[in-house]
Amino acid sequence: MVSMKFNHLVTLDSSKNCKPLQYPLACAQEDHVTPAFQEAAAEVKCSLHMPIHKDDKVQVVSGHCKGNYTGKLFQVYRKKYVIYIERVQQEKANGTTVHVGIHPSKVVITSLSLDKDRKEVLERKAKS
Repeated sequence: MVSMKFNHLVTLDSSKNCKPLQYPLACAQEDHVTPAFQEAAAEVKCSLHMPIHKDDKVQVVSGHCKGNYTGKLFQVYRKKYVIYIERVQQEKANGTTVHVGIHPSKVVITSLSLDKDRKEVLERKAKS
């Protein structure tokens, strides 16, 4: 039995009723938070958890790439929740090498790259 639709502003189409949630990418920076080594956090006088940025030096501590993988970030892909590190690569079947995407929770920041905006944020946090 088909139910009748009385309101012309409401649809019965299930694909329109179950729209995916749109998550703003500007808020994804808050999700890309990784712990920092105590030495790195002490030298800039900040908390142990920092949002990750390009040109930070990180070390992989868990996951399939853990071990001696340390390097500089060259891309932070917020839409996929993935970061790319310089020397973490994988060889494909045809012989080409591609960079492996790693989730930010699986790395630890060893040194921060401080630009003007980031210094201002750290100073503001230190005052409060």
